[in-house]
This record gives sequence, structure tokens and C-alpha cells, in this order.
Amino acid sequence: MKLTRIALATALAVGLATPAMAELVFPSLSYRTGPYAPNGIPFADGYSDYFTLINERDGGIEGVKIDNPECETGYNTTKGVECYESTKGLGSLVYQPLSTGITYQLIPKATADKVPIHSMGYGRTSAANGKVFEYIFNYPGTYWDAASIIVKYIMSEEGGDISGKKLALVYHNSAYGKEPIRTLEKLSEKHGFSLTLLPVDHPGQEQKATWLQVRRDRPDYVIMWGWGVMNQVAIKEAASIRFPMDHFIGVWWSASENDVLPAGDGADGYKAITFHGVGDDFPIYADLKKHVYDTGKAAGDGTNAGTVLYNRGMVAAMWAVEAARTAMTIHDTKDITPAMMRDGMEALNVDEARLEELGLPGFTVPVKVSCANHGGPGLGAIQQWDAKAKKWSLITDYIPADREVVDPLIEEDSAAYAKEANITPRTCE
Repeated sequence: MKLTRIALATALAVGLATPAMAELVFPSLSYRTGPYAPNGIPFADGYSDYFTLINERDGGIEGVKIDNPECETGYNTTKGVECYESTKGLGSLVYQPLSTGITYQLIPKATADKVPIHSMGYGRTSAANGKVFEYIFNYPGTYWDAASIIVKYIMSEEGGDISGKKLALVYHNSAYGKEPIRTLEKLSEKHGFSLTLLPVDHPGQEQKATWLQVRRDRPDYVIMWGWGVMNQVAIKEAASIRFPMDHFIGVWWSASENDVLPAGDGADGYKAITFHGVGDDFPIYADLKKHVYDTGKAAGDGTNAGTVLYNRGMVAAMWAVEAARTAMTIHDTKDITPAMMRDGMEALNVDEARLEELGLPGFTVPVKVSCANHGGPGLGAIQQWDAKAKKWSLITDYIPADREVVDPLIEEDSAAYAKEANITPRTCE
């Protein structure tokens, strides 16, 4: 926890006011330890470094400095909830749980506390229905969007027809990993492919039986919903049975350098979906070098810059900053509350022109949020790993989700949640 936050806590304890109270607090529920640390660290670094850039280059958001205290969760749901409870009193404007399990637990808590949650591309997919989930956002896309986009991509590879094809889902045996199952089942009914479900228990280091079944069943494509060490092991095991890597496609949380590098040449051709660009060939990196890296203010050792998950942490922070800026405009104050931040998130509109102004031209999809739609545009592109060059490349344009399948599922699930939680859905104009 940063010195400014400790100073604030001390001042509060003796009943004194302090200028640090004017800071905008964006806590980081990070995990730099445990089996998922290789993926948690780069995200946390990117998230922190973007806020540092805004402070050092711009003097904060509209002149108000950002505080980004970290709380270690170890990707543990209980610890994640404890981190939320211990930091919400700091005036925390928005939480990025970076865990579906933590997100599920925080949905009712944060809603009651009027603190927004941004479960970016994860969490409860039906939270995309802003009429029911007023304080929960998952833009720019959801798990169900991702599942349908992957199937759309497979169809494009197969000439538009996958009837009779065999697809397998290798998934983390948790709330996270189970999220796409219902969507894939609906898509299998629509398109006539068979679906085999292959759960992998936490943390995912033992997968021999799973891949023996893949070798026996010989699916045409394998889709992976993994995280952390599970991804590394799965790609190694797939390579060991010589499964064709260009028919192995991961969700955007199975899409980092950490997932493929351990398999060496065996990972060549592996694919995954993404909602942002790859690499560091964006103007913002010159500013990061000048104001953050070269001044010794970076969160990590610098080796994660430009990696997939570093970029993802950065884009999460970018949307948080832009939402805070929007909230300031809406409420005509720089001293925004979490409830005001929610309003800014719901009115967020970051188009291509704004991305260019931010030094991020083409970096991610334009996002426009609304009262009814907290899930964003639901777009995804496919990236592919080149083992020789040790880099990802985008191999498709951004593909829209199958709204014909996804939207009714969101409506059904959110309606069930509203009934269970005694929520009367809002009327959105």
C-alpha cells in the first residue's frame, strides 16, 4: 500500500483532513503470488503503469492525482472479498477483480455499497444487462460473445458449415471455465456440431487423461477456457499428442506469451481470441518510456511491457480513466464518488478518434456503453502465435458475436437473477 494511503489512514484515525483525500482511488486486486502469478503480474503492471503515466505526464485526471493501492488476492475468492472490504472505505471508485469467482461474490456486495465493478471480458456474462446489473460492467465483451465468435471463426475456416464436426471444450473446472458451456451447447444445436466437455481441476497441472481423451476422440477443434499454469500444460500436452495447433483456439485469458513460450516450437500456430492489439508498436509506449520506465516509476522490471496481459491491464486502466473523466463532466465536479463513477462508466464513449488522441490508434475496439448495455460491442479478433518469431499476430479483423444466440441467453439469465435477488429491472430510455 502506498505511503499516501498510509498517511490518509493515519489522518483519518486522528480525525484530521488531508489533501490526499482528493486523490482518485483505483485499487488493484492483484495476484503476484500463487499458481496464477505469471498471468496476474503483467496485468497488474500494465494497470499500474497507465495510472502512473497519467499522473506523471498529465498531473492526474483533470489535475487530480490517482492512487492505485494493491491488495494481494492470490486469485483466492475469500481473499478477494477481504481486499474489497478492506479498501472500499478509501473512496475506491471501481474494482477490477480479475477473477470470475471474486466477481460473483462482489456483485451483490458492490451493488448494495453503490461501488461499480468492471469485470472486463469475464465475470457473470448476464451482467451485460444494465437494466438488472446497475453497478456491474463487463465491456468490451463477454464470455458468451467470445464463445460465439470462436465458433464463427471456425465456421469461416470450414467454408461456413460445421455440421457433423466435433468440438471439444477444455475448461478450468470453476465458475470461470463453466461460463461458455451453455452458449456452446446452444451453438451446437444451431450449427449441428457435437460438443465434448473436458474439465480440468485447479490449478491444472495434471491433464494427461484429458489429452488422452482428445487423442482418442480426435475432435476437429479444441477450444480452451484456461488460466495460468493450466494453459501452459494444455498447450504442451496438445503438442505432445501432435494435435494441430491451428485447430486449438483459446479464450482471451488463454492468450498470453506465458501460455505458449513454455511449449517452445510445439506451440507454433496456436490461436486465441483477443479484444485489443498485440505488441508495443503504439505511440503511447514512447510516453511510457519517457515518463514511467526511464524515471524508475514502473510497477515491474520492464520485461512485461508490450505483452498481451500488460496491454490488457493498460486498456482496463485507460477505460477507467476515461470513465472518471466522463463522470467529472456529467456531475461538474472533480471530487467524484463511486456512484458518480458508475454514471461515467455507463456514459463511456471511447471512439477511434479518442483512441488516437490517447496514443492508442487501433489498439482496441471502440466502446460505447449505455443504460441497457453494459457489455459493450462484443467484438473479438483472432491472434496466432509464431514460435520462431516469439510473437503474436492478429490474423483476422474484429468479428461480431452471434447476437441471435447470445442476447436471449443474457435476457434469460439476468431475468432469473433479478427474480432471485428481488430486483425490479430499470427502465432504460
